Amino acid sequence: MEDIRAVFNGPYAHKEGPDHRWVEYEDRIPYPRPGTCPSRTYDPHIKTTKDFPDEVISFIRLHPLMYHSVHPMTGRPIFTRINTEFRLTRIVVDRVAAEDGQYAVMFLGTDMGSVLKVVSITQENWSTEQIILEELQVFKSPSPILNMEISSKQQQLFVGGSDGLVQVSLHRCHIYGQGCAECCLARDPYCAWDGIQCSRYVPASKRRARRQDIKHGDPSSHCWDTEDVFGRNVEEKVLYGVESNSSFLECVSKSQQALIRWFVLKPGMDHRQEIKPDERVLITERGLLIRWLQRSDAGSYFCTSQEHSFTRNLLHLSLHVLDPGQLNGHQPAIRDSSENPSVTEPRQRYKDYLRMLSGPAHSLDEYCETVWHKEKKQKQKGKWKHVQELRKSRNRRHH
Repeated sequence: MEDIRAVFNGPYAHKEGPDHRWVEYEDRIPYPRPGTCPSRTYDPHIKTTKDFPDEVISFIRLHPLMYHSVHPMTGRPIFTRINTEFRLTRIVVDRVAAEDGQYAVMFLGTDMGSVLKVVSITQENWSTEQIILEELQVFKSPSPILNMEISSKQQQLFVGGSDGLVQVSLHRCHIYGQGCAECCLARDPYCAWDGIQCSRYVPASKRRARRQDIKHGDPSSHCWDTEDVFGRNVEEKVLYGVESNSSFLECVSKSQQALIRWFVLKPGMDHRQEIKPDERVLITERGLLIRWLQRSDAGSYFCTSQEHSFTRNLLHLSLHVLDPGQLNGHQPAIRDSSENPSVTEPRQRYKDYLRMLSGPAHSLDEYCETVWHKEKKQKQKGKWKHVQELRKSRNRRHH
């Protein structure tokens, strides 16, 4: 509060020069000082702002800003995020007691209808670490969040906007996985490992089998399942792709702080190599996109998650690349379209399907709806043609 008072008692900002730069105002300041509340201390005749002289009103219109800024105690912003598609609109803060101290958990509302759950951790050397615990889309349509309130008693966050009111839980510990290591790496002050699952942390004098490390996120000194989580129980998948078509290898980490890296082990190789993105291969937030497959892309793909000094395998995927001729060999013979207009070439249909998968989710629904309408129209056309032939045969019998 002392810093805020010092700024408002300091110089005003003033636009000057042809480019209207903000500079420090050094001329005379009118009386009573603009920005102060009316008081008999200044002048017994000034009881409300309506009694301010015209000189003060004009000064306020031309000088709405103070020249100096109020900086955080750390000397830098607590949370920054660049190259985003949204702007922050609202903020509420909850003080949460954890095993290793108290933390300020910030809930930041955006103009796109999403809420960012952020915690700022100050280390021993006074450096700060910003961690995004969750990013929730609370409104279906991207409408701005206008108001937010925290109910500590109910452990709920109420979010208001033009579309309505949404109730969100302050903690969703179950999303951090099924192991102690994953729960510890999440670094959520609300959550701790209780020996069975990742659940809400409640401070108590009696120490239970709780595992939590918000400041460092080090599961090796708190958990006994690090070997099981990091080395085994890896999800395995098999994926088939067609040469010259696109293919998407999905892999999403539960932790917002994890760095995802992809490795490939191709037939004949003795060790796996890290995949580097290029014009043909893209690494996205949700997985690996190969724009057009080649026969040499076949092999074993490994999706790994890296946090601090811990690296674990999230996915082991075997990719098989098929030759387009193999698809035609397994398909039944294609009849002439005039014989049955509803028959569509399977190869072209499969290519369209893969192309839709590489696009937005709704494009696949649009594609299916288009095919359905086309087939329905062809069936109606064939039915009308059959009715016309019946009428012609009936007319011939009559004559």
